[in-house]
Amino acid sequence: MIYNIYHKTQFHYQSSVTFSHNIARLKPKTDAHQNLLKFTLEIHPRVYESYEFTDMFGNINTHMLIREPHEALLVIGNSQVEIFPQRIQAHIDAIKNNSVSLKRALEQLSKFRADDLSAKQYLFESILIPKGSIAIKEYALESFHPSRDVFEAAHEFMGRIFHDFKFLSGFSDITTPVEEIFEAKKGVCQDFAQFAISALRTIGLPAKYVSGYIETLPLAGEEKLFGIDASHAWFSLYIPGAGWIDFDPTNNIIPKEQHILLGSGRDYHDVSPLKGVVMSSGGSQLSVMVDVRKEEKKVSQILSQSQQQQQ
Repeated sequence: MIYNIYHKTQFHYQSSVTFSHNIARLKPKTDAHQNLLKFTLEIHPRVYESYEFTDMFGNINTHMLIREPHEALLVIGNSQVEIFPQRIQAHIDAIKNNSVSLKRALEQLSKFRADDLSAKQYLFESILIPKGSIAIKEYALESFHPSRDVFEAAHEFMGRIFHDFKFLSGFSDITTPVEEIFEAKKGVCQDFAQFAISALRTIGLPAKYVSGYIETLPLAGEEKLFGIDASHAWFSLYIPGAGWIDFDPTNNIIPKEQHILLGSGRDYHDVSPLKGVVMSSGGSQLSVMVDVRKEEKKVSQILSQSQQQQQ
C-alpha cells in the first residue's frame, strides 16, 4: 500500500524579512510499519545553508538558513511512503495478547526496568500538556479500573472521547489549554490527542503525541479534489511488557492502513511541521495545503514481488 503525500506550507510577511532560520519536519519516518520510498523538499527563496538531523525522538529535521530579503517563505514536502497493514495488525495483536492490568502496569512503571526507561520520559508534563485536573483524572478512571486490561480500557477511552467531544474547526488553536478543551468538549484532532495524553499521564501511564497524515476518501461517485486533506494527530500509549500502541480518538480507530506516521514527541511543539525565527516587523499569514493519495500497485510490480518471494 503506497501513498503519495504533498504538504505545502507558505508564509506571507507584512514586511520584508532580512534573515530567517527555520526547522522543517516534513520527512516521514521509516520503521517496521512503513518505509519511506522517496522524499524531496522544495524551499523558496534559495537557502544559504541547509542540513538534516535526527532529534532525540527520532524525528527527521531539516534546518534552513535564509539570508536574502524575502516577503514570503514557501516549503513543499513531497513524500512517497509504503505502509504494511499486515505488520501493523500483527503488532496490534501482540500488544493485545501481552497487555496487563492497570494495577500491574503502574507497579512495573514504579520499578527500574531497562525496557521502560525510554518510555518514562512521556510520563511528565510538557509545554503544551500539563498534568490534568482532578476532573480529567476522574474522566480517565471511568475507563481505567485497577484490575482492567490497559489495552481494553484505552480502546474504550478512545471511543468515549469520540462520542463525548465535538469536532469543531476554529474553536481552538494549538495553544488552547487542555482544561478548556475538556470543559467545552470540542476541538480538532490535535486537541483530542493532547487531552488524551494529559489524562493518561495523570493516571500514571506514558503517552506521546503522534503527528502524520490520514487518507480521506470522497463520497461515492465523487472525485477527490487536490489539496483537501490535512495533517493529522493521534496518541500512542505505552503498556509495560507489551509496547507502544496508537489510538486515533478523532476517528475512533486504531491506526492501520490509512495513517502515515510523520513523527512523535511529548506534544505538538516536538513535531510541528515548520517553525523558526525571522528578522522583520509586522505580522504574517500562514497557509497550508495537504494532499494524500493512494497509489495502486501495477500488476508488473505485484508479479515481480511475488517472484522474489518465491525465490
